[in-house]
Amino acid sequence: MEKIIEIIHRIYGDKFTASHVDKLRCSVLEGAGRIIARRHSGWRESDVVLITYADQFSRVNEKTLKTFNRFYKKHLNASFSVVHFLPFYPWSSDDGFSVKNYVQIDTRYGDWKDVAEIKKSCRLMFDFVCNHISAQSDWFQGYLQGRPEYQDFFIALDPATDLSAVTRPRALPLLTPFTLASGEVKFIWTTFSPDQVDLNFANPNVLLAMVDVLMQYLERGADYIRLDAVGFMWKTPGTSCIHLENTHQLVKLFRAIVDVAAPGTLIITETNVPHKDNVSYLGKGDDEAHMVYQFPLPPLVLHAIRTQSVTTLRQWASVLPMRGNGKTTWFNFLASHDGIGLNPLRGIIDEPEIVALVDTLEKEGAKVNWKNNPDGSRSPYELNATYMDALTPPSWSDDERLARFILAHALLLTFPGVPAVYIQSVLGGRNDYDGVKRLGYNRAINRQKYDEDEIENLLAAPNSLRARTLEALTHLIAVRQRHRAFHPDSHFCITEKCNGVLEIIRGNAQDEIIIALFNFTERSQTLSLDEGCYQDLFSEKLVDGEAITLRPWQSVWLCNN
Repeated sequence: MEKIIEIIHRIYGDKFTASHVDKLRCSVLEGAGRIIARRHSGWRESDVVLITYADQFSRVNEKTLKTFNRFYKKHLNASFSVVHFLPFYPWSSDDGFSVKNYVQIDTRYGDWKDVAEIKKSCRLMFDFVCNHISAQSDWFQGYLQGRPEYQDFFIALDPATDLSAVTRPRALPLLTPFTLASGEVKFIWTTFSPDQVDLNFANPNVLLAMVDVLMQYLERGADYIRLDAVGFMWKTPGTSCIHLENTHQLVKLFRAIVDVAAPGTLIITETNVPHKDNVSYLGKGDDEAHMVYQFPLPPLVLHAIRTQSVTTLRQWASVLPMRGNGKTTWFNFLASHDGIGLNPLRGIIDEPEIVALVDTLEKEGAKVNWKNNPDGSRSPYELNATYMDALTPPSWSDDERLARFILAHALLLTFPGVPAVYIQSVLGGRNDYDGVKRLGYNRAINRQKYDEDEIENLLAAPNSLRARTLEALTHLIAVRQRHRAFHPDSHFCITEKCNGVLEIIRGNAQDEIIIALFNFTERSQTLSLDEGCYQDLFSEKLVDGEAITLRPWQSVWLCNN
């Protein structure tokens, strides 16, 4: 507990009283005593994460977690050792990220017994939506009613306060007016929407309440804890209010708590921001997040395929700080429940090139979300499309579409770190325009939900894009999981073998070396490696290293026999 108390005093000083310390100590130590299940430490080449909603699959008169568990065991269990459930708590908006109660399961999905049943087959990743809570939550409603225990739980400001320096992720007002039971109107800090009210972590009682939430997640068996929108947690008017030092200290505090209460639990920060800010949450390597989302990867792979040029992707990846120490690593992904973030490209690709990419995809049917800038202008911050449709023009054939898609995911599975695949990608999802029209927001384009019989029938058609996508991804993952060279910490070297072709080398001479080649062009390319015979791990055929021909959009993993 000494480290925990030390961090507390760095954040709060004397404001965190002896009484607060006693409550914190009881919460952590008593909770730790109730945690029986042990976590395994670190990560392995077999670790692949599935990102999904708790109501992704449904059946009439059945809780959706039961339906999911059946589908998972039939189709996904062998491929995905970790399941990341997006928030499955009662919610009021944003598909779960406006949480009404942090420690209950939405009754439409099931209950904690259903979660425990799924955990028998995999490890679980929970969302800790730590920056904000629903305006319909008991906490905020208690604040509006004047209940003393919720005073200062939220941030009320004079609307004349100069907040021009605050980083804005949305084109919405930062302060939202709410009427208290007394009739007084308060302007409350709402970073993301009027229904998502920011918590005031400057109040020690807020921290204590959120530590209680964290401890309950650990008791319920969370192996990974995802800190949602974590960069915004601490607010100081007059600053950017993002990535402030006390925000980093709070992440260090959560890390210290899980190290005491449930060693082996992994903390992952979700910060969709430029790369240098994102990686800062890895701290010194053993005191902050275990993993950070590799946010530049999705738009950079998209950019490389769309331009048929790997130069920018290679330049970025070649200077990535190598982890390899078993203490921190990357959380790699291409698609998620949100769109394809563009902010991580800034500083890597010039703005006109970003805008050109956005224009191209928008003309093809993608949606675009915008953010307001301090100077009054606006910039695109997110493309909304399934990754399948983002990669390929709509007029192309399914064969060409699948080839580009598998190329991108072979690269994902080759990168150092732990890979994660979104359920829409697993199922070969296409843009859901009906969902956008029905729900009224752009992100619905990549959030289609399925009746169980409907998706089973779609997957039963062997020549369909959905069935072929699931089969190809399942094969890729199975190959990765058999080879130690793909361990998240193993050696990584990336070069541009020839124009439009990437070469990635993983592993080491003492164990195993795999050479991965990726043709990001629409033409066949022939190249040579060192003299010798190689095994193609995908086809299990032998190939001559002196003349390897890659078809358009083809990737291969080669092991030197």
